Amino acid sequence: MDQTINLWPLLGIAAVIIGFLLRGNPLLVVCCAGVVTGAAAGLDPLAILAKVGNGFMKTRSLSAALLLALLAVGLAERHGLRERAYRWIQDIGDATAGGLLIVYLLARQLTAALGLSAQGGHPQVVRPILVPMAEGAWEKLHGKLSDVQRTRLRAMCAATDNIGLFFGENLFVAFSAVILMHAFMRENGHALDPLYLALWGIPTAMFAFLIHAGRLAWHEYRLSRALQAEEKE
Repeated sequence: MDQTINLWPLLGIAAVIIGFLLRGNPLLVVCCAGVVTGAAAGLDPLAILAKVGNGFMKTRSLSAALLLALLAVGLAERHGLRERAYRWIQDIGDATAGGLLIVYLLARQLTAALGLSAQGGHPQVVRPILVPMAEGAWEKLHGKLSDVQRTRLRAMCAATDNIGLFFGENLFVAFSAVILMHAFMRENGHALDPLYLALWGIPTAMFAFLIHAGRLAWHEYRLSRALQAEEKE
């Protein structure tokens, strides 16, 4: 019996890598990668379209939930959520942007480890709450940010959410990656409990926290030094 495995569908992975390297639109890149994968697997255009439509129909409730969340956040922003977050952090005397982001990183990791991955996120927390709080804490101590400095601070806010979520959700036993590893190990004769796999993610999560916390502290130090140099000039 011929058991040759068709590896051509893996071209879809290459399409994703190339698309992201070229900084293409993520949605367009993923759609193109799906078409490449389907074509490499020998599917006709109608079959590829059917697969895409079937996947959309299975996740339409998730899309509706995200849409409702975005509408709620947009309404809150319109009524002053960002301005209130900016002023609130300035009422805390010793608050710093780096300290705020380190606290958020810890909270993001812990909540993700409990399966509460939707408690954070870029559209519902980072943009309307975390970014204005970080900017408010910084500008209270160091004055106005330049456009470049503001962009870098916002990038660190986004990175903090990504890192906290990524290394936190691997500690949740029902996370898809943990379940995938459990199924793979079981199929290859290694019966490991999902909790055992999740616990082994703790050292990685701890190192990720320490490394990124150090990056946040170093980022604030560099910004403060740059501002001091500008004031001397």
